[in-house]
Order: sequence, then structure tokens, then C-alpha cells
Amino acid sequence: MTTAPLLQVRRLCTEFVTPSARLPVLDNVEFDVNEGEILGIVGESGSGKTVTALSVTKLLPAAGRVVGGEVLFRGRNLLALSDRQMNKIRGEQISMVFQNPRASLNPLLPVGVTLEQVLRAHRGLHGEEARRISFELLADVGLPDPARVLRRYPHELSGGMCQRMMIALALASGPSLLIADEPTTALDVTIQFQIISLLKRLREEHGLTLILITHNLGVVAELCDRVIVMYAGSIVEEGPALEIFDRPRHPYTLGLLASRPRVGPNGSLAGIPGQVPDLRDRPPACPFHPRCKYEQDVCHEQAPVLEQASPGHRVSCHFWREIV
Repeated sequence: MTTAPLLQVRRLCTEFVTPSARLPVLDNVEFDVNEGEILGIVGESGSGKTVTALSVTKLLPAAGRVVGGEVLFRGRNLLALSDRQMNKIRGEQISMVFQNPRASLNPLLPVGVTLEQVLRAHRGLHGEEARRISFELLADVGLPDPARVLRRYPHELSGGMCQRMMIALALASGPSLLIADEPTTALDVTIQFQIISLLKRLREEHGLTLILITHNLGVVAELCDRVIVMYAGSIVEEGPALEIFDRPRHPYTLGLLASRPRVGPNGSLAGIPGQVPDLRDRPPACPFHPRCKYEQDVCHEQAPVLEQASPGHRVSCHFWREIV
């Protein structure tokens, strides 16, 4: 018996509206997230990773709007829900950890007050019961001396402590799906490892399903079961993490992997020529062709489609068969 995916994103299209133009940001993005798995979404800044998450959770800024597609969570189309219905889903079934944890915490309140507000709003907990659960959540995310931490204001916590606090807030409502947007950015290597270990443990102990948005391929290799590679608002490759790292089939994925720092006397840092295109000047057909060494005339004339390179491994490139 096949279990339906927890989350199904179908033909998702998002645009930003400015006084002078409508700028397409996401172009027919499609993917599934299975219960209990960790899905990584990778790509350079501007590739559409965060906008995908904000579109799924209906948290786009005022200029952004979803103009097509479906987002099915347990078979229910989130894009068709009212704001009130969506607030309940976000609060109780889907949680998100944002890029800058300190900026996401209220600077005027001790973090314990913020946490108790979440517990009261989404689980109806008050007083001693809310305080007991607050202690348990902080212990669960590895924050020592919960009584002291809960009295602190965000500016009194380190970056790693703020990130753990944000994860505790995200877990407070007992969600089925956690979306973590760059959870290790701006943290030193030791704290990054601790956060990775924490997320891995939470998946194992709580059966948490996780979407991890990052540009850090080391984090993806350590944590993720499957990987989506995005470029200019489209998925260019998707597959099992081990296969993406061992046998990438898209030139952009090859470039990302080649740009990882190497350890040793001959270590070097390669780069991908050019940059992610401006939304106002998106290249025709294949958006990656101005930066691609495999580029030919067809890349200027015809947009590639996602094809199955192997079971569970999709790639959008006219010449993926030539990449071995």
C-alpha cells in the first residue's frame, strides 16, 4: 500500500509585482515531501529557494503573489484556504525557522514570554503547565539551564542559542512539517555541527518531516535524504542525495559541487562563471545557458523539461545524457 506524500507542490508559479512590471519568480515548481524524510533545497542566492518556502506557507511579502498551481498538505490545497484557516495550519501543523533567528524574536520580550505565548495560542497551555513544557522544549533542543535562558532577552543570547530557541518555538505546537531556511548561516563551524546533529535527532526521535533550505552542500550531504537543485525559479535537478552527489546530471549541479572548498595543499575554490539572472532580464529558453559550457543553439530556442534520468532522479537539461 503506497502512502501519499505529506506535501505535494504542483505547477507552483509565483510573481512579484512592482509599479512598473510583473516579475515571474517561480516557474512551474513541482515536488513531493514524504512523511519522515528530510528534503534539501539548494541553489545560489536568488535561485528561488526561500520564495518557494514562503509560497508554500503563504507568507510572501506584500509584493509577492502565487499566480498558479497547488500546494497540497495531507491532500488539502493550502492555497485555497482563508487566512484564518491557514493561520491554524501554520501554527499547529507546519512551522518555519527563518534565516535570521535573532531578528525573528521579539526584542522587547524575554524569550520565555514569547514561547509561552505560542504554547497558549496553539496548545491552550497556561501557567505552570506552559512553564513545564517550555523547560522540556529547551532541554530537547539542547539549551542548558532553561530557567536562566527563559528570562533572557534575544540580545543576551548567542547566535547558536537564538537558533535553538527558534527551533524550540517551531516545535512548540507539535508540527508535522518543519521548514528550516538557512538554519546554519552565520554560525561558526562547531555550532553548525551542533544544529545539524539536533535536526537529525529531532527527525529520529519525533518522526519530524523537514524541508531544509540551504546553500551549504556539506549540510545537505550530512542531513538530507533527497535534494532539489533550483536555478532562476525552476527545479533543474532532483534526486536521492547520494545520487546527486555521486552522479550529478545538470551542469549547474556540477558547478555547485565543484565550488565546494577542498581540504589540503592542493585545495582550491572553483566558481561558476556569471551570476543568477536578474528577474527583469531572464534569458530565453534555458535560463542557465549564458553560464553553461554545454550550451548550444537549442538552449537559446527551447526550454528543457524535467526528464527521468534514473528512478527518482529528474533533470532539466537538453544534454544531460552527455554528463557522466
